[in-house]
Amino acid sequence: MKIGFVVPMGEDPALGQPAPYRRLRDLALRAEGAGFDSVWVYDHLLYRFPDHPPAGIWECWSVLTGLAEATERVELGTIVLAAPWRNPALLAKMAITVDEISGGRLILGLGAGWHQPEFDAFGYPFDHRVGRFEEAMQVIGPLLREGKVDFHGKYVSAPDCEMRPPSSRSGARASIPILIASRGPRMLRLTVEHADLWNTAWFGPVEASAASRAEFDAACAVAGRDPATLGVTVGVNVAAPGDQPDPDANPGRVLAGTPEEIAAGLRAYADAGVAHVICGALSDPSRDYAASVLDHLAEAIALYQAPAKAT
Repeated sequence: MKIGFVVPMGEDPALGQPAPYRRLRDLALRAEGAGFDSVWVYDHLLYRFPDHPPAGIWECWSVLTGLAEATERVELGTIVLAAPWRNPALLAKMAITVDEISGGRLILGLGAGWHQPEFDAFGYPFDHRVGRFEEAMQVIGPLLREGKVDFHGKYVSAPDCEMRPPSSRSGARASIPILIASRGPRMLRLTVEHADLWNTAWFGPVEASAASRAEFDAACAVAGRDPATLGVTVGVNVAAPGDQPDPDANPGRVLAGTPEEIAAGLRAYADAGVAHVICGALSDPSRDYAASVLDHLAEAIALYQAPAKAT
């Protein structure tokens, strides 16, 4: 099972702004050096929640492009890009370009978006999000996998579109893997139809993800797709050492404890057939908290990997 780390791109309360890119870069390089398999960025434009001041965030794809050049080994993923914010044919072009910069390490994570205030503030329509997402996938998938598409839809079009230059990937890794974050019947159906990887989030111990896994298996059965052909990825919220959980929070949503306990939690996901655990430090948006979680996870990863190394 692969283990990834999410870089905190949102506003750091201690700074009054998001952490500078150089600090995000340092975190990504620390994750790479610590043995993580992947580094992930997330896609928002503006946070506006009731009874909270607005908060900012860096633009996802720009940060990802920088990390593609800065890192050497880790896979790089988006968890997840809001498909309605970018023309789908151009997004496929962007993906192929960043994959080239990274040397073939991109995982293209996509979703329909959910936070309406940022749609409104940046002028993107919030209606028919699943319908718009479905059309986007009918453009992105063929362009990444076959290099061309001729699509005319209600919301988007890509008439006689072609990727030149095409992806430089070859062999068993011939196309950029598409990850879709989804829940609910319609989005799960689109995941089964179009994705290489499925993501659900955010959980702690593996038991919390059981209901989502059951819905996923049911969607595969309806579509006649073998679940083994679609990699399962899970977003896992990890607490820093000594972190006191919020008494009002659901303890099943946080993986906490000693490095040994965290390693046992990771093994439980592996035993459940999860292909990729994507770890985030969601309890605190600051860069320092994320660094503490990263170091804690690095100890757990060493313990998690130890039995495999011994054999």
